[in-house]
Amino acid sequence: MRRSRYAAFMSSLLLALGLSLTGAAAAQASPLASATGYVALGDSYSSGVGSGSYISSSGDCDRSTKAYPYLWQAAHAPASFSFMACSGAKTTDVLNNQLGTLSASTGLVSITIGGNDAGFSDVMTTCVLQSDSACLSRIATAKAYVDSTLPGRLDTVYSAIRAKAPSAHVVVLGYPRFYQLGTTCLGLSGTKRSAINGAADYLDAAIAKRAADHGFTFGDVRTTFSGHEICSGDSWLHSVDWLNIGQSYHPTAAGQSGGYLPVLTGAA
Repeated sequence: MRRSRYAAFMSSLLLALGLSLTGAAAAQASPLASATGYVALGDSYSSGVGSGSYISSSGDCDRSTKAYPYLWQAAHAPASFSFMACSGAKTTDVLNNQLGTLSASTGLVSITIGGNDAGFSDVMTTCVLQSDSACLSRIATAKAYVDSTLPGRLDTVYSAIRAKAPSAHVVVLGYPRFYQLGTTCLGLSGTKRSAINGAADYLDAAIAKRAADHGFTFGDVRTTFSGHEICSGDSWLHSVDWLNIGQSYHPTAAGQSGGYLPVLTGAA
């Protein structure tokens, strides 16, 4: 009799404990379960400059319906979608203008940022218009900035994202190499093309390191763009476009759908 009562008592205790733990797990999981909104932050590589089909209400931010954030939300139907990426954005622009829609209900954040801080536009202008030595010198200056200043600016942005979206999975996407090397190609010299690719690698390495230190996922697009660089014969990147200079060295619509979208999909 005592054994039966003891067994019944233990069964009740284990059942109560199991229900308690299940309830605790459910309570712990509930913020994550409800965090299903998607917020797309960043610069022109995320807004979709170069891919056309710009959303008129986005103004100078040039947000495109062919940009990878828009394509991802169309395919996955998140509970909410906030497209905040803007052409020309630097880390300070993200902090000042793009974080307002982040919240506890944000489940996914994507971002490309850092290229404009490092002087992307000026580097390419120098390399296109000036000598090999001037191009290499400007790239050296950009690398020095990536070493000395950019990590702190990325840290500030990443910390702000985490503070405002504590449950979000954050995917930090990098930048592609611009040129396929070892091919005959009109335009920039082989020296310039190699140095520009090296600069992209240098920037990506710095961004990947800061992302990892914050527990974020780094999305490396160099793999998906491989074979589709400028000079490849099937480029997913605009070269210099003198009729629309702003889209120069940005992904085409194919670069957004074939280069960026698969990386975000795999990382998300």
